[in-house]
Amino acid sequence: MTTRSTARLRALVIEHEPATPGGLVLEWLRSRSILVDVLRIYEESREVDPNAYDLIVSLGSEFAAFDETVPWLDRERQMLAQAAREDVPVLGVCFGGQLLASALGGKAFRAKTSEIGWFPVRSTQPELVGEGPWFQWHFDTFTPPPGATVIAESDAGPQAYVIGRNLGVQFHPEVTDEIMDRWVATYRHELDAEGVDPDALLHETRRNTAATRSASIRLMDGFFDHVAGLARSERP
Repeated sequence: MTTRSTARLRALVIEHEPATPGGLVLEWLRSRSILVDVLRIYEESREVDPNAYDLIVSLGSEFAAFDETVPWLDRERQMLAQAAREDVPVLGVCFGGQLLASALGGKAFRAKTSEIGWFPVRSTQPELVGEGPWFQWHFDTFTPPPGATVIAESDAGPQAYVIGRNLGVQFHPEVTDEIMDRWVATYRHELDAEGVDPDALLHETRRNTAATRSASIRLMDGFFDHVAGLARSERP
């Protein structure tokens, strides 16, 4: 891999609908002086070459990573598979982690148990993925791809895995108070269907804000430095 300067690294962040922006992930990337290109794949048809970037982040989505009726799903899955083949690191978040697993030979499917709220995970690498609580909002799960190492899990399924220079997580390290406000307003029907009190959810989010930020930054730093191995990269 060519040596690169951290100040000039480029990241592609894939958004799947207006209500799921990058939040803390974007904040973290910009704090590292990384140039960010946001691909709103739900409304942009432009072709993307993964080799034009030093890392890719695939965010969450209201869609299922196995729903082949989603018009852009296969395009992104192929993009993530190409990135892995060509050694471009990927951080997959919730839907993004499921789709990454699917792209690399795993399988995404409907879970027996949904999770909405703040939940702990069991971690074998707490220096990278802390035990939480992490914010969860998902109805689906996945089997890790062949060759992946699951490093966190819960009763609902795998919560984090590493494969090569890629990291997939089931939870939402990007979440902020503003994102939660938006999700509660946009997806209130899902909360009602699951019997989740939106006011209690928002209260718990605000109570967890400081700890969540620290854990999220530690996770993303760990991905950047140790999983992706970009800490010493320099652009010629």
